[in-house]
Amino acid sequence: MSNEYDDTSAALDTELAERLANLDEELATRRSVALRTDLDNYDLDEEDLDVLQAVTDDPDAIQYLPAVPVIAIVGRPNVGKSALVNRILGRREAVVEDTPGVTRDRVAYKGEWHERKFSLVDTGGWEPDAKGIDASVAAQAEIAIDLSDLVMFVVDSNVGPTSTDEAVVRMLRKSGKPVFLIANKVDDVRQEPEAASLWSLGLGQPWPVSALHGRGVADLLDAILLVLPEISNVAKQEVGGPRRVAILGRPNVGKSSLLNKVVGEERVVVNELAGTTRDPVDEQVELGGKVWRFVDTAGIRRRVHLSQGADFYASLRTSAALEKAEVAVVLLDVTEVISEQDIRVIDLVIESGRALVLAFNKWDQIDDDRRRYLEREIEQDLAHVAWAPRVNISAKTGRHMEKLVPALELALESWDTRIATGKFNAFLAELAAAHPHPVRSGKQPRILFGTQASSRPPTFVVFTTGFLDPGYRRYIQRRLREIYGFEGSPINLSMRVREKRKR
Repeated sequence: MSNEYDDTSAALDTELAERLANLDEELATRRSVALRTDLDNYDLDEEDLDVLQAVTDDPDAIQYLPAVPVIAIVGRPNVGKSALVNRILGRREAVVEDTPGVTRDRVAYKGEWHERKFSLVDTGGWEPDAKGIDASVAAQAEIAIDLSDLVMFVVDSNVGPTSTDEAVVRMLRKSGKPVFLIANKVDDVRQEPEAASLWSLGLGQPWPVSALHGRGVADLLDAILLVLPEISNVAKQEVGGPRRVAILGRPNVGKSSLLNKVVGEERVVVNELAGTTRDPVDEQVELGGKVWRFVDTAGIRRRVHLSQGADFYASLRTSAALEKAEVAVVLLDVTEVISEQDIRVIDLVIESGRALVLAFNKWDQIDDDRRRYLEREIEQDLAHVAWAPRVNISAKTGRHMEKLVPALELALESWDTRIATGKFNAFLAELAAAHPHPVRSGKQPRILFGTQASSRPPTFVVFTTGFLDPGYRRYIQRRLREIYGFEGSPINLSMRVREKRKR
């Protein structure tokens, strides 16, 4: 079946492309209006009429908005910082687990209280003499304090002040930022006297709260808003319309290294330990003269339902990050064989309808033999995404990073593409003339009318008199790509079979 419509030559492609390029648009529009009018003689339901009336215009203008104030949440590991973030946001955004040290990066979330917007930065637990990955996390917390307008210092009221807390206090005093001392895990009135021991830290009044139950959080936020500036003194201007890029891939392919190289600062904890990034980390970056928002995501684990707590949430959050993104850069490690996991990540992007760029990482470590095998693997395993732009990079050294922006722009341009209804119907008429649909059970399905219902991703709806073979639908999609490009974007083609209205 798949080869039934494959005998089109390159010459015919060129002829078709030329005819469509030289199309009299006024005539094509008149024809499509006539086809649309004729469609009223068929049984159409409400959904059909909605599709036919849908007209979208998508201005992509970048608007600068005032920078929202930034609140950093710091403290020792496992005092309930992420639980407090979730309580303030009113949703489960930060990964919370009973294991200390689950939050490893500084992660920004958008919050709102009494119609005042702010950015909440959840940091990894701060230990003054941390080693290895904990030292990286501590450094992230220090950067977060520097880049905030106000600091919430969270202490476990059941444990009381510790030597680590006193070291954090010294650092906070040096920063000169306004500090709110939060006594967390005060679940009822009987526990409030325990919070009084925190006066000894010399940061003024401790605010007794229970992040788990929400007790005292509203009063705390009311007090914070009195001190918090309306416009941030430290944050970059907010950009209304930057294109959002998700960096995806299985654990340890170099996602965090790529983000750090792009941003130009150690934004993400990078460690040889696979799966060290647990929360999606957003960052606005200027690349190639444009503003982009990169979302670094937790590596997708091998089997979601088998993975331990934090990693299970992180892979769910990868899907959520993909929902927020417009284009996904899927990183593949060229030093390793393309795995089922890599293909699953790519399929996730296609299912979500996002634009796609394939980045082959660690290209500086590849020899000629591996390159030959890799080309064979790409032909076999990635044939279904032959339309995605490919870039060969090294996230660590920054080699060929300049190729990333044109690939992103190409994929997004395809993703945004709209084909005028007149042109699309002329295209369908040309295809049907060159290759009519085969007769099935004595009937030949006819295409009545087609329209692009939406872009992002390009979604086409075709009204027909009968069911189109999957092979014929693939033929339409392939020809769409050949004529209009659509490099880096999935294409959706749906079919609506309608019968003529009985008189």
